[in-house]
Amino acid sequence: MSVTHEKIMLTSFDAAQARRALDLARDALEIEGEAIRKLAERLDRDDSVAHAVPEAVALMLACQGRVVVSGMGKSGHVARKIAATLASTGTPALFLHPAEAAHGDLGMVTPQDVLIAISYSGESSELAVVIPAVKRMGVPVIAMTGRPDSRLAQVADVHLDVAVDKEACPLNLAPTASTTVTLALGDALAVALLELRGFKSEDFALSHPGGALGRRLLTHVRDVMRSGAAVPKVKPDALLTQALLEISEKGMGMTAVVDEAGRPVGVFTDGDLRRLIEKAQDFSRVVIRDVMHANPRRIHPEQLAVDAVAVMEEFRINQMLVTDADDVLVGALHIHDLTRAKVI
Repeated sequence: MSVTHEKIMLTSFDAAQARRALDLARDALEIEGEAIRKLAERLDRDDSVAHAVPEAVALMLACQGRVVVSGMGKSGHVARKIAATLASTGTPALFLHPAEAAHGDLGMVTPQDVLIAISYSGESSELAVVIPAVKRMGVPVIAMTGRPDSRLAQVADVHLDVAVDKEACPLNLAPTASTTVTLALGDALAVALLELRGFKSEDFALSHPGGALGRRLLTHVRDVMRSGAAVPKVKPDALLTQALLEISEKGMGMTAVVDEAGRPVGVFTDGDLRRLIEKAQDFSRVVIRDVMHANPRRIHPEQLAVDAVAVMEEFRINQMLVTDADDVLVGALHIHDLTRAKVI
């Protein structure tokens, strides 16, 4: 923070205001936390929500199309998040703007879908236009409202009551606790569906290929290994000086030693060279087979890149050879290749 900016803050925001800000923030968090806690408690009682949640999950689990989530204003923002969470956890879903739906976007909805309509009042005029058209298609409607006696709750196949005692807003006007509870219940539905679908971390990675988990679970050795002329290799009868040239040219800090069939019989690294220098001798006459490490670690190209990371960490090595089913050298990995691919 700049000195000027700090002075402005100190002169325009005194200690009493700072304490008040903390008190207000704490109150908001406590009100919203209490609202979620009360909703959770209702699931343990013979309550309307306790009956409705399994019905809603069953409808979405049996859905042959997509779960379409719709809402206006703040409810629309919550609806977008619920749709995104469902989609990323194995339940095909999309957000439908109810105002746009009345002007053509209703074509997104098919008879195989399920609609989640969100409106705390249950009287959204935009949703009131959409619901009859959706019902005519035979699409089941799950309503999330704070009023069981509202029009939306009454026409829905399943009603999820997200009523709260009060909003976190001091004026009790701005949707705060109510949107938090609605969002939390949407997350709860997504989690229930995830478990019942048998959704695994591998499935999550498929829908998040750009994320850290996606990279770890979808990146194979073949995707990051060096291949062809980029792989350093020499024959067992090569002189050490030839091996050093190969190491220098290929920039991997090592060279594989392969037989006539191209199968690795050893490896020679920068570390081996440093240890060799400690012994005074005429390096011009040294043959690589006499100073290489036999039976080097190798991995198959179809294995996950994280498997290579595990081996490298276990044996404290920075390079690894890649061989096919016939143990023929087809590539090589350096720890930096895995770092660049953000596998580690």
